[in-house]
Amino acid sequence: MENIQNTNNITQIIIDTINTIFENLFSSIDNSLYDVLDKVTFISSDILRDSNFETIFGTSSSNGILLIANSLLLGFLLYYAIRYLLAHLTFSQSELPFRFLIKLVLCGIFMNFSFSCLELFLDLNNNISLAIRSLGNHLFNKEICFSELISTINSQMAIDTNSLNLFSLDGLIKSILSVSLLSLVFSYSLRYIFVKVFILLSPFAILSLSLQNTNWFFRAWFRNLFSLLFLQIIVSLVLLILFSMDYSASNLFVKFIYVGGIYALIRANSFIREFIGGVSTQITQSVKKIF
Repeated sequence: MENIQNTNNITQIIIDTINTIFENLFSSIDNSLYDVLDKVTFISSDILRDSNFETIFGTSSSNGILLIANSLLLGFLLYYAIRYLLAHLTFSQSELPFRFLIKLVLCGIFMNFSFSCLELFLDLNNNISLAIRSLGNHLFNKEICFSELISTINSQMAIDTNSLNLFSLDGLIKSILSVSLLSLVFSYSLRYIFVKVFILLSPFAILSLSLQNTNWFFRAWFRNLFSLLFLQIIVSLVLLILFSMDYSASNLFVKFIYVGGIYALIRANSFIREFIGGVSTQITQSVKKIF
């Protein structure tokens, strides 16, 4: 009888130790990562207001990426001149010089003002997502963001990281949510970097419109950048739906709906790529290998 009691005590100690380890892990995630997730998800023109980034992009046509793009503009002009000469020698069709020069001048103007154009585009996209979140704030009297969402779910779903039981249904749900949201941090951080990369490519994308052989680059660039920014609107809509749910500790259906909502946020980039195309930022497989 005493041996059985000792075995039960050892088992309980192991369970308590495991629960304590995961309590600390999930508490650390709750206290630090969700604010980061809000910052990397909801992008505005503030992403451009970085002195180092502005230096790389170029503050004028004589430095940074803009200097390279303006040099390529002269290269495009030389390329067209050679091609136009060869077209006369080979009796093949070529674009009219006047039409090409008009396109080249317009592309050069928009290319050198691409920084300001992108500011307007980023703010427009951010204002749409902000309007959706403001609607939720007005309807539910809560800030529509990840940090507010996790505190709401923890309190109303009776998931308390200070008394977490990993071997219960609520503990299992909490584990799934924490790992999934950690995956979101990595995915949306990758998206944040990609947005900056495509912003740096914007002068070259605009310049590519001047030639028929290169205008495909602009379409690919715009599709990728648009899909990355459109993800922000989808996230706002998913968060709005999650905040509209009536959470309670006894409502098991809503708990699984919440898990489905987090999975929708993870898969949102894949859905957008299937719908309009774009670059992938999904790295969930790598995160699963870590755990």
